[in-house]
Amino acid sequence: MIGAPHSIALTNVEIDDEFWSPWMERNRDVTIEYQYEQLEDSRTLENFYRAANGKEGGFQGMWFQDSDAYKWLEAASYELAKREDPDLRDRVNEVIDLIADAQEESGYLNTYFQLVEPDGKWTNLHMLHELYCAGHLIEAAVAHHEATGESSLLDVATAFADHIDDVFEDEIDGVPGHEEIELALIKLYRVTGEKRYLDLAEYFINLRGYDDRLAWELEHLDEIAGGEFDSDDWKGSIHEGSRTVFLDDEGEYDGSYAQAHAPVREQSTTEGHSVRAMYLYAAVTELVAERGDDDLKAALDRLWANMTEKRMYITGGIGPEHEHEGFTEDYDLPNESAYAETCAAIGSIFWNQRMFELTEEAKYADLMERTLYNGFLAGIGLDGKHFFYVNPLASAGGHHRKGWFTCACCPPNAARLFASLGQYCYSTSGGELYVNQYVGGTLATSVHGVDVDVNQTSALPWDGDVTLEIDADDVIPVNLRIPEWCTEATVAVNGEEVDHDGSRYIRLDREWDGETIELDLAMEPELVAAHPAVESDAGRVAVERGPLVYCAEEVDNDRPLHQYAVCTDGDVNAAHREDLLGGVTVLEADADVPTLDEWEGLLYLPDDETRTESTTLTLVPYHSWDNRDPGAMQVWMRAG
Repeated sequence: MIGAPHSIALTNVEIDDEFWSPWMERNRDVTIEYQYEQLEDSRTLENFYRAANGKEGGFQGMWFQDSDAYKWLEAASYELAKREDPDLRDRVNEVIDLIADAQEESGYLNTYFQLVEPDGKWTNLHMLHELYCAGHLIEAAVAHHEATGESSLLDVATAFADHIDDVFEDEIDGVPGHEEIELALIKLYRVTGEKRYLDLAEYFINLRGYDDRLAWELEHLDEIAGGEFDSDDWKGSIHEGSRTVFLDDEGEYDGSYAQAHAPVREQSTTEGHSVRAMYLYAAVTELVAERGDDDLKAALDRLWANMTEKRMYITGGIGPEHEHEGFTEDYDLPNESAYAETCAAIGSIFWNQRMFELTEEAKYADLMERTLYNGFLAGIGLDGKHFFYVNPLASAGGHHRKGWFTCACCPPNAARLFASLGQYCYSTSGGELYVNQYVGGTLATSVHGVDVDVNQTSALPWDGDVTLEIDADDVIPVNLRIPEWCTEATVAVNGEEVDHDGSRYIRLDREWDGETIELDLAMEPELVAAHPAVESDAGRVAVERGPLVYCAEEVDNDRPLHQYAVCTDGDVNAAHREDLLGGVTVLEADADVPTLDEWEGLLYLPDDETRTESTTLTLVPYHSWDNRDPGAMQVWMRAG
């Protein structure tokens, strides 16, 4: 339908960007190959082989490990959509054949249950991720079908989806402990046109918060676990869960961990596991787009406001607590102990893209940009082979990226986002084109029957110069986002400046015959303070420039970081360094540090006898930290 915004198909966008292209090439040439090797080393693929050959027992890894293979397939399929790669295509086909061989005649497919608990299917929805894995299989199948036109994996996914549709509501009333399938089913509906998949997604969303099956499962875990469950000490028992995840302080079931504490329409605060929440909210947004629901839309607005106004890090990261990988309470945003899972940042991007497509409001594209450049990008090392699962905003020097994880959800999630980045740059609505992210490259698409070609050159994130050359068969409005960080924007078409009213999207409605748009987005360093209720950031400031959040690393500075106090009335100067971290803009902020001469032989001094001296504090983009010598890092610095 014309009125609803839509993202542009991946095949219509080709990225050629000074900043993003090296990341995407490394993802294609290094990360995807490396992750395939990890699928072999972790026995993820071996699990499918064993299931295909009826070999019970011998399952390797986490019970949701199938999803790692599915996310790898999704990322690889996106790469095949962008360019032909015979070797990668052959490898993808081999993995698809392996998965298809493992599928049961009924359509059921989950190697953990097939190998370990063949009689336990659909008995532990809360913990064992059957529906979550099914969702990632469906998303991979949709991506593969759209990339290649083939149905080999789509046939597997639809057979499993049909099996799930037959089982749920008729034989079982229940919802997934880990949301994901809801979003996947809506994608499957759009590809196949089969309304029952949309109905099934709606069923899972509507039942959440009403269904007591998750509570029933927890009450019967001793039976499910074969006598191994100890309700007084969950940690270390079956599946390495944590009792505080599921039970409140009095030992009663609390569904907030899985966003099942109340019907979605009644929820007001972001609760529980942050990745699960993002996947649920993204699916709810898609359901609203398909079927309309004022109550669901109102809930989404409340949840987004709560997250962004009270429960989100300056990097776009979410979920401060390690124990349950999720949200806690308003303004609880510790720095060194921050969890801020990479998958949660990716989920936030998924949700915000869909909120923009639903509303056309710039604030959602702004948050996507903030999270892309900071909360997400920090999760991947410059070598393409090391990853953060956890993204703190301060470190004493002991937090480093790893090559892989026992729970390896983040690396393949990052790979599929890199591979599909083109989908986040543009959208269409009501016969108009929206430029949402300033990433260099080309766009060739049709907007309400009008062929449009765009050639974009962008200097972001280092400078705010953007140029777009546009050709179109007919008159078409083009909307340019003015980022929230921009203090002043000028727009010129063929050298002639265009007046604008300060709106967050500048609308240019005209014929396009190779015209050139020049967009100048003022980009100045800015000191930022946190809300007074954020105890961890009291008396501190962070430094931003353009879409980037900056941090100080010990390797760049002579003193321990805790000794620096950034001068709030001082200067912050920017300089680009091609020789550093692959080329970054570094900031030098005026700061004070204590003089040390008067401290010789002393541990304490009267405050009026201490002195400071002026210096500069060097800061680098937060996403680039921990790519050099190990050492301390801080985003929030003492203000002086």
